[in-house]
Amino acid sequence: MTRRWGLSRKRSRAVWLAGAISLMLVLAGCGSNYPSVFEGSSAYTTDTVSSKPVNEAVRVPWDYRIMEGTVGDLIGSDMTLLPNNELMPNDGNYATGDKVWILQFMDAELVTGADNRNEIRLSAWRSLKSFKDETAAKGDLEQLKVAVTTQVDLVGVYKTEYKGETRNFAVVELPSGNQIKQPIDDARYTDFEKKKTVDVHLEEVHDFADYDLAYAKFRGWAN
Repeated sequence: MTRRWGLSRKRSRAVWLAGAISLMLVLAGCGSNYPSVFEGSSAYTTDTVSSKPVNEAVRVPWDYRIMEGTVGDLIGSDMTLLPNNELMPNDGNYATGDKVWILQFMDAELVTGADNRNEIRLSAWRSLKSFKDETAAKGDLEQLKVAVTTQVDLVGVYKTEYKGETRNFAVVELPSGNQIKQPIDDARYTDFEKKKTVDVHLEEVHDFADYDLAYAKFRGWAN
C-alpha cells in the first residue's frame, strides 16, 4: 500500500504543476508545530463544492471502519464473509471458519443546491481489504484517518438571540481557505474575543485508491 500511495503523490503533484483543472485544492501547512500529510498533497473542501454548477456533485472520501467477520464458503479465489455473505477476494488464503478483520470505506457526494447550501449523500459501507489480525487492520486505518492539531485564523465571534435565549458562535478559516462556524460557550466566547488565531483538531480522511485525495473535517477546539 505504501508504495502505491507514494507513486500517487508523484503523479498528483505532476498534474498540479502542469496546471490541469482539478476538483482539488491544496491544503498547505497545518501549523509549523504539527506535521500534516496534507503538505504537498491535495484536498477536497467545501469550497470545491460551492464553486460547482447547481446540482453537480463532488465525491469525497468520508469515513473508514474495521469490522470483525468470519470466513464462510470459499468460491474459487473468493470467499464469503459472515454474517452478511459478502463476497471478497481471498487474498489472505483463509479457510472456512477463520476470523478476519475487514477495512470498510464510505464516501460521500457533496451536492450544491440552488441556495448554495451543500447536501451530503453518504454511500453504503464497502469492504476494501481483509487482515488476519486486528493490529494490522488498525495500522492501515491510522494512515487513512489522520488526526491533526493545527493553528487557524479566527475570523471572529458573534452572538444571536431568539426568544430570550442567546447563542455564541466562532468563525474560523481552515488552511484550505474555507470558513466554518461552530457554536461556543460563554467562556470560550470571552477568550476568543481577544484572539486572532486558535488551535483546532482536524481529521484528514484519505482516499484508499489515491492517498493524495483527502477531505478535512473539523473535529473540535484544541484550546
